[in-house]
Order: sequence, then structure tokens, then C-alpha cells
Amino acid sequence: MLSRVFSGNGAFISHAKGSRLAQASAVALGAVSQKAPHQHRGGASLTKQAALVESLKASLQQQLKAAQLKGWTNEQVASSFELGSFGSIGFTTSKSIDHHNLEVMNMVNELSVDVEELFYNSSPAVLYEEALKHEQGSAIVSSGALSVVSGKKTGRSPLDKRIVWEADSKDDIWWGKVNIKLDMSSFLVNRERAVDFLNMQKRLYVVDGYAGWDKDYRLPIRVITTRAYHALFMQNMLVPPQPEELANFEAHAKPKPFVIFNAGVFPCNRQTEGMTSSTSVSLCLSRGEMVILGTQYAGEMKKGVFTLMMYHMPLSPNRELPPADRALPLHASANIGPDNDVSLFFGLSGTGKTTLSADPKRDLIGDDEHVWTTKGVFNIEGGCYAKCINLSEEKEPEIFSAIRFGSILENTVCDESTREVDFDNVSLTENTRVAYPLHFIPNARIPAVVDAHPKNVVLLTCDAFGVLPPVAKLTKEQVMYHFISGYTAKVAGTEDGITEPQATFSACFGGPFLAMHPYVYAEMLAAKLEVHGADAWLVNTGWVGGDYHTSKRCQLKYTRHLIDAIHDGTLSKLPDSEWEVMPLFGLLVPKNDVKDVPKEVLQPAKAWAANGHQESAFKSAATKLAKRSGRVTRLPSFHFLT
Repeated sequence: MLSRVFSGNGAFISHAKGSRLAQASAVALGAVSQKAPHQHRGGASLTKQAALVESLKASLQQQLKAAQLKGWTNEQVASSFELGSFGSIGFTTSKSIDHHNLEVMNMVNELSVDVEELFYNSSPAVLYEEALKHEQGSAIVSSGALSVVSGKKTGRSPLDKRIVWEADSKDDIWWGKVNIKLDMSSFLVNRERAVDFLNMQKRLYVVDGYAGWDKDYRLPIRVITTRAYHALFMQNMLVPPQPEELANFEAHAKPKPFVIFNAGVFPCNRQTEGMTSSTSVSLCLSRGEMVILGTQYAGEMKKGVFTLMMYHMPLSPNRELPPADRALPLHASANIGPDNDVSLFFGLSGTGKTTLSADPKRDLIGDDEHVWTTKGVFNIEGGCYAKCINLSEEKEPEIFSAIRFGSILENTVCDESTREVDFDNVSLTENTRVAYPLHFIPNARIPAVVDAHPKNVVLLTCDAFGVLPPVAKLTKEQVMYHFISGYTAKVAGTEDGITEPQATFSACFGGPFLAMHPYVYAEMLAAKLEVHGADAWLVNTGWVGGDYHTSKRCQLKYTRHLIDAIHDGTLSKLPDSEWEVMPLFGLLVPKNDVKDVPKEVLQPAKAWAANGHQESAFKSAATKLAKRSGRVTRLPSFHFLT
């Protein structure tokens, strides 16, 4: 059984293994320790105040020995250890917090995890210290952020994702390449392997938090991991519970927390049925558990939680309700303007969701995962996970400023002497990342939930072939087509093995994370657009004037100008005569300049010509992309207002 628990408020619980009487005394001992001045756990000298604390603890331990001799009950022990106020020292009891610490300890024991030390919802400072002491490659950079490395895996491993085939959920899951079936026995083998590895560790880190800011829809999540880096990452990415909400993570709580066993430092057994590599990310809905083996990439936890929400939200608040009345989970960022106008930005990693939603003129709701309900929109996450490649303060000041104490830099490279980060260095991976709490963005909306419906829906694509325009106005039918097909290019590094852009069609702009068939989400989106209405746009943040071999990505300043034109109504107010239809694709493209974005950029054929390409070269590239798009499955009919 666990022998020590270190909690986020500084509480320290110590008890003899197996002693019920000791558990009662743990409340008292924790009450003393939680108000002790901060000190390093490795031999730092004690202050006079700390020495007095140690003296009090020694006295209490003597009382415990006497209680054991007298045969006192748990209640008598706990009563005798009530400390109250100790004058100038300022000690006060915190029974609710210490009770919760015991609950966490007991629940972890029930999960068969048995280690010497447990760090629970620890502060960033404590987790920094732990990472620096125990995790090779960790460092504090000049801005104050913690720099870490994720080992061999620097991106997600979608081919190793599994969901357990179960009677209760088998008819809802979209089985195939995205969600590969796993039998319960194989899941339990992986779970036992993970728990055995966790039990071999001297210390573990536990994080409790929520998926979702809306109290009517949120799900409690518990993470158990071997790395302080993972703990701080998930504390940033989950919605932090308030002290009075900690009871929602205890044994009696309904629903029980969904548990992530992250033993990613240890590989799975390739001989286990259903395994195809040393990596396994498996999800069991009935048990409310996820097991990670063979990958230390923190994004697996984040996207595992997202898959969980992708399953539960469409069934909420009741699966019998019509599509417009159920909760729609979306792989999209969101922000809101001064007129309460919400914008959604759909897109895969690398398309600009995080960058474009961080707009100083608008409040950020979130950068990646949201749910659209009958009330409005809420963020699933408590933080942001932004790409760092070629990051600069000039281009992305909000994200750049968020890289400070409490944030985590993943797989970046810094100067050994100055600890200055080189964001152009991709020697470890092109998928360099930073994870930071939502409140690190000055204009973030907290709580990240708004009672307003989207006015603009922006479908972001990163076209590696330079064919699609930087902006196009979409009809309602085109919205459904592009939402279902989800054309983009996988940007280097976002998945394991991707080293250069590759064309892909990712359903709902989030294919790897879908739990149900894409048509389920498309039907719900169509229904919500019908009820609430919204202008829809296709924005290409990819290559302009040629493919990725011969040109560059669209300048960020141009894309920002176009997003501004969407928000201030410049584009929606253009008369029909100011739009022209793009051949092959039927997209409506502006005829003339828009907010300092020249038509030679806005119109792909003119952009290729300006870059020195022949007209035939553009037509050839456009035809190839059209043929790729033609291979998308025929779409069903969706009902729209006319």
C-alpha cells in the first residue's frame, strides 16, 4: 500500500502499511505538515518554524503509540489529534483536504497500485523539481518554462489505438482503421502489465481534473503516471477542480473518474493478441479506463480524453433527443468577439487552429476541442497545446508570451549556456510543442463556456499542393462536403513517421479521434446550422503559388487579414458580383483584393503565374487534387433551411 502522499497544497500523509488506526492519525499529521514552510525533500536545512513543526509531529506520533497501547478507535484517535489554532505559528486543520488525501490514497490502492510515494495535484514548482531530479533531458529555459523530452515517440501513434469491443458500445463505435477492436482479455493483460510497471516505481504522480468547463456535461478524469512531466502537462490540459469539487473524485462519487494508467515508459508485449508494435493506447469504456504503454508522448493522454468526449457527448443529455438538441463535440478552436459573436475554427494539427484563435481583438474560448450544446459552446480543456516550430514573438505574441513558468516545452532545443530556446531547431522533431494553462492567454474567457452560438464556421485546411484558395465562401452543401471529407495535409511531425506534408482526408477534421461514424457528427452539425445559422468559410493556410516543393505557405499576416475580414463582415457584405466560381471545385473566390491581401494571392491560378509557373502546371495540380477529392465516399443528404 501507499506509504506517503504529497498533495498540491503541501499536505504530507504518512502511515504504516496496512494500519487502519494509522489512517485516522494521518489526518492529524497531514494538518501539521500542510502549513509547514516549503523545503526541499533532499536535506535542506530546517528553519526554526520547520523545526517546531517536526517537534509537533514527533509529539503526535508519541500520542499515536499511546493510542495503540490503549486500543483507541479511529474516531478517538482523530479527535485527539485536532490541532485548532497555534497562535503565531498559524497552523489550522484542514479536515476536508486531508480526508480527500486519504480517499485518493485508498482509491489508488484499490486500483492495485502500490508505491512508496504519491504526488497528488502537485504544484508546478514541485513537479519542476521532480522532473529535474528524476527525468533526463529536463531543463528550465530562460523564460521559466520547463523543457522536457518525450523519448523515441515525438508524435501520436494512431495505428496503435484500440477500443475494447463491448456489448454496450459496439453498435455506437465507428470500427475500422481509426478504432481497431480489442478484446477484453487483451485489455486486461495490458492493464496488468501497466499496473505491474507502476508498482515497480518509487514514486507516482496523480492528477484529478475535468474534461469540460460546463458542469452539466463535464467528465471527471484521473491520471496516474510515472513522469512529473506528464502530471504537469495534464494539470495544464484538464480543467482544474475547485477545492469544494474534490469530493467528485472520491470513491462514492457518481460518475467515477475515468482513469488513465500511463506506463508509457514501458513497452507492451508484442505477443499479446491485438498488438502490432511495442506501443499500445487502449480504451475500455465500460471500465472507464485507458492504458498507455510504449510511448511517452503526452499528446496521447490529451487525445484519449478527447476520444472519450467524442463518445459520450453525442449521447448527452439523452441519446433519444433530436440531433440539434444533443451535445456536439468538435475538433475546433473557438473565440468570441465584443458583440458576443462566436467563431469556430475546424482543422487538424498544423492548420492554424491555435494560432488563429489567439486573436488580441477577441476572447479565446479554447484552441482545440469544444462542444456545441443547446446553450452555446464550451471548451473541453483547461489549457492549450501549441506547435512551436518557427515560433516568434512577432508572428504569434500571445503564444510566445505564454511560454513561462508553469508551461511545458516538449522536444524543443535550447542553448546549453543561455537556455534560450531555438524554435527553428527541429533536430528532435518538427512537432515541437508547448502546453500552458488557458489563463496564460491574457484575453482568455474563463470559465471557458459561453451562452452564445457560432456566427462564423471556418474550415481550415493546409493544402500541400497549392491549389485551394486562401479563402472561399461555402454554401451549406459545401460545408457538409468539406466537413465530411476533411481534406488537409498531415504536417511533418504531428504523427509518428510523418516527415513531410502528406495529403489526407480526415473526416470531420478529426478522423483519428472520432468514436462514432462521421455521419453522426455531420448530422448534428447540419441540424445546429439549420437552427442557429452561421456563415461558413474555407480557409487554406497551406501553400500558395505552387506545391510544397516550389512555394511557401501562405503568409500568416495574409491569413489574419482574411480572418479579420470574416469577423468584421467585409467578406459577407461583398455582393455576388465580387465573387467568381473556381473551376473543378465550385468554390466562390473573391475577384479583387481583400484587406491588403492581393488578388494574385487570393486566386490560385494567378498565384502560380506570379510565381513563374505555367498555366498547364496549375491545371495539372488542380486536376490531381480534384481526382483525389472524387474518391471521397458519396455523401448522404442533409436537410437545410431554404
